[in-house]
Amino acid sequence: MPKPKSEGGEKNLIARRLVQLRRLRGLSQRQLAARLQLEGYDMDKNVITRIETGKRYVTDIELVALCQVLEVSCGYLLYGDEEI
Repeated sequence: MPKPKSEGGEKNLIARRLVQLRRLRGLSQRQLAARLQLEGYDMDKNVITRIETGKRYVTDIELVALCQVLEVSCGYLLYGDEEI
């Protein structure tokens, strides 16, 4: 059975919002990866790139990590239905 993808063929729902939020916070992909690593999450710049381009699935642990570091709810990253 094939893994699910969005209607556009992306492997995650957060790509566009992650890019927007990272830029809003003034962070490069490398800086975001460094913050994640300081929090104990093994995510490097390449992981961030692949997530943002929709070429990589995101685990629940990674979703929570991104939300923690970027200080937003999981609902925001997944659906964009909240103010930041």
